[in-house]
Order: sequence, then structure tokens, then C-alpha cells
Amino acid sequence: MSYQLYYWSGIQGRGEFVRLALEEAGAEYIDITRHEGAGMGTGAMLEIMNSDGSNIPFAPPFLKDGDLVVSHVANILFYLGPKLDLAPNDEGLRYVANGLQLTITDFVCEVHDTHHPISTALYYEDQIREAKARSAAFIKDRIPKYLGYFERILQQNPGGTKHAVGRNMSYVDLSLFQLIEGLNYAFPKAMKGYADRYKALASLHAAVRSRPRISAYLASPRRLAFSEDGIFRHYPELDLAG
Repeated sequence: MSYQLYYWSGIQGRGEFVRLALEEAGAEYIDITRHEGAGMGTGAMLEIMNSDGSNIPFAPPFLKDGDLVVSHVANILFYLGPKLDLAPNDEGLRYVANGLQLTITDFVCEVHDTHHPISTALYYEDQIREAKARSAAFIKDRIPKYLGYFERILQQNPGGTKHAVGRNMSYVDLSLFQLIEGLNYAFPKAMKGYADRYKALASLHAAVRSRPRISAYLASPRRLAFSEDGIFRHYPELDLAG
């Protein structure tokens, strides 16, 4: 049976962190809102979110595996990791991986808040002044803090600097790839020369991009382009040299 991934159609968004894991593993999955027909489309996603029961997801992405519904990116990847061979075999290291993924989740929230610092109910154009201030602080303080942390994690991994946790590829590596991809799109000036400052991260990013299944996915129509409707948005007025 195929996994069913539910996320808003037309954007990468948070769902992309899950897609990368499914694509790397060669797993069978259906991106529900990108299909039409019985039980498909955005309507099917909203029907689950508005249904009765105790396991109702608050927001996408969420994953269905048979009757089981798993919500939140880090939780989904914690569930999928062992099944897709993208998590350490050691149980303790699986919690380390989950902690790293939760830190990525925190960072992604801060990325989102650079263009919507007041409210998601307001358009970006209604909060540009505040977005400029938030982005300036994000570029000056938060990007180096987070990337510096992940660089240190890679450099100090007992399993080697090629991976974030353990000796093999994990979903954390794939998520770090997506994080760098998004930052390069949203803040090209701020990220200029990042590879010289964060050598292990840059090496990981290049290694993930060159993996056969990831490379094929990136070249396929399944990989949607970044846009100003997603989390990583490029507004030139927010992008300052780092």
C-alpha cells in the first residue's frame, strides 16, 4: 500500500521535507492534493482535518499509512525514518536525529517569520517595515547561529563529518539539504560565500544533490520551484549581505 502525503498543492512548503525522504527511499506514495478523482485533491485533505475523532491533524503536512494518521514534519520523519532505512539503527541515536529535526523545524519557523513577522492573516505588503527589521536580525544573528550549530554537529559526529547523525544517510541530512536550498533561494546575498564558512554543510548539500534518486527528483516535475507563496520567499528588500 502506498503512503499518502497530504499538503497544500502548488507549493513545496513543509511537505517537501517529507517528500525528500520518500523520494530518496524510492517509496511508493501519493501526493494527494496534486491528484484529482475520488478521495483525492485538497477536498480530501480538508475532509480529514474536519472529521470527527481524536486523531485529527491541526494542519498539513500529515501522512496516512493505512488507517494511521501521523502529523507534523518531525513526527512524520521520526515514524518514517526506520521504515525507509533513513534513521540510525541505534534507538538512542534515533532520538538524537529527532532532536536535530525539531531544531530544523524551529529554524524553518523563523524563516517564515521573516516575511510574516506580525500575522499570517496579513499580506506581506501589510508588514514590510516589520519584515525588514525581522530579516535584518535574522540574517545577522539567527542564520549564523543555526548554521554554525549544524556545522558543529557535522564536524563532531563520531560517525564522520559526511552525515549529521551516525554513519549513514538519514532524513536529517535530507532536511539540511532542503534548508540550504531554501536559504539560497530566499537570501542569496546573505548566503553568498556560506560554503567557505560552513564547509561540512556545503559538502553535505552537494553530496545529497548528487544522490541518484534525489538528482532525478530535482529534475522532475514533481519538484516544484520555490515561489513567493511558500515558506522560503525571495523579496530583494529583505535580503542583506551577511
